[in-house]
Amino acid sequence: MFRKMLIANRGEIALRIIRACREAGISSVAVYSEADTESLHVSHADIAICIGPPPPTESYLKSDRIIAAAEIADVDAIHPGYGFLAEDANFAEMCRSCNIAFIGPSPETIAKVGNKVEAREIAKRCGVPVLPGSDGAVRSREEALEMAHKVGYPVIIKAAAGGGGRGMRIAHNDISLSSLLLTAQSEAEAAFGDGAIYIEKYLEEPRHVEIQVLADKHGRYIHLGERDCTVQRRYQKLIEESPSPVLTNRMRRAMGEAAIRIAKEVGYETAGTVEFLVDRDKNFYFMEVNARIQVEHPVTEEVMDLDLIKEQLRTAAGERLNLPKHAYKPRGAAIECRIYAEDPLNDFRPSPGKITLLRLPGGVGVRVDTHIYEGYVIPPYYDSLLAKVITHGRDRQEAIMRMIRAMEEFEIEGVTTTIPLCLQVLNNEKFQRGEISTHFIDEILENWE
Repeated sequence: MFRKMLIANRGEIALRIIRACREAGISSVAVYSEADTESLHVSHADIAICIGPPPPTESYLKSDRIIAAAEIADVDAIHPGYGFLAEDANFAEMCRSCNIAFIGPSPETIAKVGNKVEAREIAKRCGVPVLPGSDGAVRSREEALEMAHKVGYPVIIKAAAGGGGRGMRIAHNDISLSSLLLTAQSEAEAAFGDGAIYIEKYLEEPRHVEIQVLADKHGRYIHLGERDCTVQRRYQKLIEESPSPVLTNRMRRAMGEAAIRIAKEVGYETAGTVEFLVDRDKNFYFMEVNARIQVEHPVTEEVMDLDLIKEQLRTAAGERLNLPKHAYKPRGAAIECRIYAEDPLNDFRPSPGKITLLRLPGGVGVRVDTHIYEGYVIPPYYDSLLAKVITHGRDRQEAIMRMIRAMEEFEIEGVTTTIPLCLQVLNNEKFQRGEISTHFIDEILENWE
């Protein structure tokens, strides 16, 4: 196992990894920007090193500063968490060249799955269903129109190097496609440094379901079931759960096998996620691979009774997956609500500021992953995620009721949050019946009670 690890991240995920390191007997090194001086991940780590001014482009995204901090602290591993440099193949290569273990897949694997066009081709080679669309990047308006006419409207424009909804646009006809094409390309170029886009058939009422994969360096692969991430705003997940209320055992088995085929094809190592869309007829289609730990990983941890961060550390250190392929058996159901400092009724405008009062929920079956505290000032420079509340129950209904209780207990003042929106979802009959699509949040906002 590793001796000392630098966590190249901030907020709740940095704190989560520091705690796992402590339990594993690994010394932790935090990095922080000037805006995060009072953050909990700084005070909880064994060592903390400032890496620059508040803007992420001058701190958390500065790979050379993070490598310098790693060399100063004499670490033998770096955990990137999620976001920032977590899926940056160049950063992973820098770690390797400095003889520092990168907690994640190889740079080559990250590069393969990071390009959505290439990942789509890999899925096709593995016999995994993909939505009808372009075989490569679309280079011109004429090519885009030709593809749209071939697959039929509506179509979705996607950034080849993208994620998180940036560079994505939906077109319902030639006029909207022509006008949105340049917008999507410009947004992709600004966000990812690559304006390449591709076209896919757009599913009108899909569900978003992902499979958690775990692999070691000895060629062993397992999947740990699914997470249903259908409740989203702006292509960003808000509520996740496991198991999915719509998957049959046959679908679960088929999707798990498809995810493992893709992971094997790219030589994946440690923890990763293969994401799918599921249509109204319960056909599933490959969407993308996330080459990192997911924000929603606690959902799987609760139903599988394991620590995914520790599994990441073990497999990255060269240890074998020490359980049989089917040893992980789900128990009950789990739900996660992401609490953001945002105003749902004002186009999800961020709400940075000082937390003047904070009372976190608790009780049986309730877990809270957070880095905030009363008096903490939420900086305006980063993602607005404040906390993740996870509930576990013997079945989905019990998990939902525990989450409703937890959201009602969660008190926070000084900033606006998504807690009221989560309650609107949890109390909605369609959600409780599992009869929703990725457009469900739009319905909730239109009929806010």
